[in-house]
Amino acid sequence: MAEHKYPLTGVGLVVKDMAASTAFYRRLGLDIPQDSIYAEDGVGQHLEVPMGNGFSLEIDSLELTRRFDPGWPDGAGQGTTVPVALMFSVPTREAVDEVHDDLVTAGYKSHLRPFDAFWGPRYAVVLDPDGYQVGLMSPMEER
Repeated sequence: MAEHKYPLTGVGLVVKDMAASTAFYRRLGLDIPQDSIYAEDGVGQHLEVPMGNGFSLEIDSLELTRRFDPGWPDGAGQGTTVPVALMFSVPTREAVDEVHDDLVTAGYKSHLRPFDAFWGPRYAVVLDPDGYQVGLMSPMEER
């Protein structure tokens, strides 16, 4: 395993609607306890989701972000200058289709319908409520 001087330990997203984002990632299967959301005045502002491998997904509200970075742009995912894609490992090729279809049926937008990727796995992309790309990828071979 590589030894990095400054290892990457997480990805942070800035979102317009914490409730909508939390609902999306819970539906995707992330275990997000209600008490894990930092709240100010009863409104969720910051969330850290440990991924179990030393990596975490951090979600911050636009309001909280603007408290320390007043120049943060209005857009969240779609307003970024560099597209962000979060990658989630799905256990089987069939599960890619199932997870994709579940999210789309729940009202989230498909960016790439499931397909057999030229590099080996089954792959799909759904957009979260702020337009961040969420990749769903099966293993190269069935487990």
